[in-house]
Order: sequence, then structure tokens, then C-alpha cells
Amino acid sequence: MPTIRLENLIKRYGEVQVLHGIDLEMADNEFTVLVGPSGCGKSTTLRMIAGLEDVSEGEIFVDGKPVSHLEPKDRDLAMVFQDYALYPHMNVAQNISFALRLARRPKAEIDKKVREVADTVGLTEFLARKPGALSGGQRQRVAMARALAKDSGIFLFDEPLSNLDAKLRGQMRAELALMSQRVQKNMIYVTHDQIEAMTLADRIVVMHGGYIQQQGTPEELFKRPVNKFVAGFMGMPPMNFLDGEIVEHDGGVFVKGDGFDIQLIGERAATAQKHNTKQITLGIRPSDLTFEADADPARALSLDIEVSEYVGAQSVLLCKCGSARVMVEVNSETPVALGQILTFAINPSGVHLFDRKTEVAL
Repeated sequence: MPTIRLENLIKRYGEVQVLHGIDLEMADNEFTVLVGPSGCGKSTTLRMIAGLEDVSEGEIFVDGKPVSHLEPKDRDLAMVFQDYALYPHMNVAQNISFALRLARRPKAEIDKKVREVADTVGLTEFLARKPGALSGGQRQRVAMARALAKDSGIFLFDEPLSNLDAKLRGQMRAELALMSQRVQKNMIYVTHDQIEAMTLADRIVVMHGGYIQQQGTPEELFKRPVNKFVAGFMGMPPMNFLDGEIVEHDGGVFVKGDGFDIQLIGERAATAQKHNTKQITLGIRPSDLTFEADADPARALSLDIEVSEYVGAQSVLLCKCGSARVMVEVNSETPVALGQILTFAINPSGVHLFDRKTEVAL
């Protein structure tokens, strides 16, 4: 499979620059997910790889060969769009085989390929149906099968699950993960949903404002975010942020703020001491707070419970800490009453520190 490399990729629409020098390499047989909020440049990047948008500056390389001057049909890729874009008058088999018939492939080859890809995405029993007789998930599978039938080296997905309901999105995520294991192709997937990114990707590329903020495995981005944006974007519920100041007292290093005075230990204490500014933001994920009535006050937060959201095995508590809001994940059987002030111990390894001005991780 080809290696894809973006070198100093810039995109302008008139005077407005939307991509600012994107440098990225996608390895052989890798499932890469571009994720970020609306307007971050992820779909524009994908469309430039596909040849649907012109490159303002920079170059796209596939196996070391520049391709930005090539037409989409000459780039050895297939794309699945947000809209299924199926032909309503054709049945499933005809939709899947459309590109092959257009290329005048032999009928026996076409029939064999259609059966293969239909089996891969679970559509064998629906080949004679027309799109109007299919569910949303089945239509999306037809769009994926049509892309697979081209047997390209690169597959591009532009938010393919965003039109589906929540339950169906979960099912299709699992099917996509299984398909990527079976197909063994380069896949580049664009989404604004960080859950999709975390569950599907070999590597996630987080974008914001036309820049790559961080790239790495889902675990790397979740545990070691390079800045406050990545920390807040990756993970659900999102990370809690508390503004504070680094102070030293009672022989220790603390982060002191409105309603809290938390001691730092080990490497985090040493990092805080060396940092050139005392104004920082403390980051703690909801899963790193544990209800513990007799926890050490220097390693815990006292939180006023305002809202409890029951989501099955877990409950998400919306709490108040000074003037800030804090979310906590607890077992749904934890005895909690609104208006209570409860103590939650902080997992020391789950503490993140960010420079308050630059928002870069310490």
C-alpha cells in the first residue's frame, strides 16, 4: 500500500487562508483519523488529497511521487462521502459495480468483485434491492462497498456516519473497525466526533484553526496532550480545567485556586517548580476523581453537587468548585444527593498542568 505525505500544505480561498502549512505522513496500511471542530480544516485537507480542492502551496506525495497536479481519477483512491450519493434507480449490485462498469471491466470480474465486497460489508442478501428499500446504515454500507469495489490503494472517508442515529453510529463504527482489519488498505477518515476517532484510529491527527495540534495514538493523545485544546477535545466527558497559581508551603508544591489547594507530587511538582510562570491551569479528567469521604484534603477536591446525570452503570455529576464547574464520573450506585458537598480524591498520575497564557502543557 502507498505511503502518503503532505508537505507544507497551504490552502487559501481568496485572501482567507484556511490551512497553514500542514506536514503529515500516513504510513502503509494505517487507519488515520483527522479530527477537530467544524472549520478546523480537516475536510479541506481530505478533499485536497482526493483532488477535489486545488492546492494553494505545498505538495501531496504518494509513494514519493507528487500527485497534486493529477485529476482525482488518476490518484488511485476511492472516497466515501457524508451523503451516500447512491443512484436510486439502480439496485445495490449495480450501485456497487458502477465504477467497474464505467471502466468496461469484464462481466465475470465485475460479478466476482461485487460478491466479494458485498460479503465483506454484509450486503449479500440485499444485492437486488434498490436504495429506497434500505435503512440508513445499509445505504452507508453500499457507499462503502462501492468504494471497496474500486480496489484502490487509498480510501478516504468524509464524516460517513454523521447522518446516522446514535445507536446505528455505534454499530457502524464496529463494522468499520472490522472492515479495516479485513481490507488492509490505507484509510484516512475525517470526523468531528472524538469517540469515533478514539475507537477507530491507529493514529489520530487533531486539527484546530488550520493547524495540526497533535498527532499520535489514541492513548498518547488521551494521556499526554500537548496543550489545553487537545486535552479538552479528546475524552468524554471532557477534561476539567481549574485556573490556579503554583505556591510552596508546608514543605510541598501546590496549585492554589478558588476553592482548592492541591499538592503536586513527584515529576509534576518538579516540573511546576522549574516553570517560568506561576499562573497555570490544572487539568483533571472526570474519571480521575474518586469519591472518598476521608481523602487527604491536599490530594482531593470538595465539590458541591448540582446535577446528576444517570447514564446506566455510570453517573456523571456536574459540581461546583469555587466559581468553576467540575464534572465527575462515578458508579451510578454511589449515594449522591443534590446540594451535598462531597470529597473526591484525585488520581496523582491524572493531573495535567498547562501554562495559562500559552495553554501549552508543562
